[in-house]
Amino acid sequence: MQLHDATTLHFDLRIQVGGVLRSWAVPKGPSLDPAVRRLAVPVEDHELSAGEFEGVHEGHRRGSGAVIIWDEGPAEITRDEPGHLAVALHGSKLAGGFALTRTGERRWILVKTRDAAARPGSDIVAERPASVRTGRTWEEVAATDAGHGEGYADGRGGRRDKGVMG
Repeated sequence: MQLHDATTLHFDLRIQVGGVLRSWAVPKGPSLDPAVRRLAVPVEDHELSAGEFEGVHEGHRRGSGAVIIWDEGPAEITRDEPGHLAVALHGSKLAGGFALTRTGERRWILVKTRDAAARPGSDIVAERPASVRTGRTWEEVAATDAGHGEGYADGRGGRRDKGVMG
């Protein structure tokens, strides 16, 4: 999952399905509280390499602005049918079951399932705002990487191993 300061600040949930990343923009970010429903707007599938990007997109066709890798890790698809996708995430911040359910043509809802990893009343977005790879916030990436072209996953010009949830 990436945090992207494009036209508006939002999270990009990316789940690898075959050779692409199915993607949703989640304006308020994920929640570990099963009572919280988050809007998730489907966007075009992305290449696998998109999940590796951390830095500043400058004039990119998918949106300019700072991007951090907010969380990453394996994802197991437990249900995939029209209008519903359920996954088990194994990230540093997001763990356990999550479900995406279509509620309109371009409107889905992301919700945490009730399981051992659920944390009612918590706000993981506020509690852990930094990149899992570099420890930097999106503001720090914007301030240090602006004007340097495409950034890299480790913030120092190197690349790191790919995860399934990007």
